Amino acid sequence: MVKRNSDLANLKAGYLFPEIAKRRREFAQAHPEANIISLGIGNTTEPLTPHVTAGLVAEAQRLGTEAGYSGYQDEGLPTLRERISEVFYDGKFDISEIFISDGAKCDIGRLQVMFGSENPVTVQDPSYPVYVDGSVLIGAAGGWNGNGYNGITYLPCTAENGYFPDLSKVPAGSLVYFCSPNNPTGAVATREQLENLVAMAIEKGCIIIYDAAYSEFIRDPELPKTIYDIPDAVTCAIELNSFSKPIGFTGVRLGWSVVPKELQYQSGESVNADWHRISGTIFNGASNVAQAGGLASLDPDGLREMRAGTDFYLENAKLIKRAITDLGITSVGGENSPYIWAHFPGRDSWQVFSDILEKCHVVTTPGAGFGPAGEGYIRFSAFGHRADIVEACERLKALQV
Repeated sequence: MVKRNSDLANLKAGYLFPEIAKRRREFAQAHPEANIISLGIGNTTEPLTPHVTAGLVAEAQRLGTEAGYSGYQDEGLPTLRERISEVFYDGKFDISEIFISDGAKCDIGRLQVMFGSENPVTVQDPSYPVYVDGSVLIGAAGGWNGNGYNGITYLPCTAENGYFPDLSKVPAGSLVYFCSPNNPTGAVATREQLENLVAMAIEKGCIIIYDAAYSEFIRDPELPKTIYDIPDAVTCAIELNSFSKPIGFTGVRLGWSVVPKELQYQSGESVNADWHRISGTIFNGASNVAQAGGLASLDPDGLREMRAGTDFYLENAKLIKRAITDLGITSVGGENSPYIWAHFPGRDSWQVFSDILEKCHVVTTPGAGFGPAGEGYIRFSAFGHRADIVEACERLKALQV
């Protein structure tokens, strides 16, 4: 008989978001009269914009012609890679350093395969669950000890430290997962903080996996939108980004990674060369239709639509933040991020989740699902139709803190 992958047995039961969906279904079955509104999962809700939709349609039609048909594009369309370099990185990267994918989450999984199980893993705590769960699946961590996984270093990011971790705790030679604007806290790292992060990585021989999927929500010009605003980052960081949240491609699926040629392993080999190899071995490239839509989103009309879309969700975030502030709840995020991280000191976050669902018929995300330091917090997501956001904010008045 075929044996089960033993690392699957190390996973803590229940991925966060399916568990939330399960509890929502159970509540809906018990209360069929309830009109449940979700401020939970970070899934975009507004229709694709006209210019981007036209780009998708035009490419689909081209693929239906002999002259316009195209097949595999493993690393991505050269024109899209060039445009990404121009729009997001001032043209500093060659297309051989930019790889198009089906999304940042998928890239994280492939990076975990590439780096393997021998390197220490460090994550912000709380953090996006795939950083931890994917590490467990490839054998880079041991079992669950009741407060985290053995073999993973958790760096608490709480109100007490301004949601930026103590970098002295990072093991040498570690893969360091870092997200800014952060999911789930909504906190955004300052230039000085990123300079410290890069300096630490260089000193300790670490590689930063920098998740910038929410960078287009940053409005403060003093806050970096890419790790490569710190010049030395090209020697120690891989950046991941996505079209999912800024242009609504959560279902279309399109993202990219930047792997600078300067990035090397301890022994001097090229990380970029290995990422080329991985991309050609276990991935056949993002949809050509999706790439055409991504390209449309990066021309002047598309960028205007992107700005309008992110402004819309930031206005939602402003409404939610005001509503919970009026209740006396302290929070971070919601200004340069679509997430608001609300603090319920001394309370079990799953119990707070249940209270909000039962009293307000609103779905949120319990902070404990993002890591040990998330206990006592709730994440509110600004992804939703405006009428639903307004109604949810009104319902939250029923919450007793």
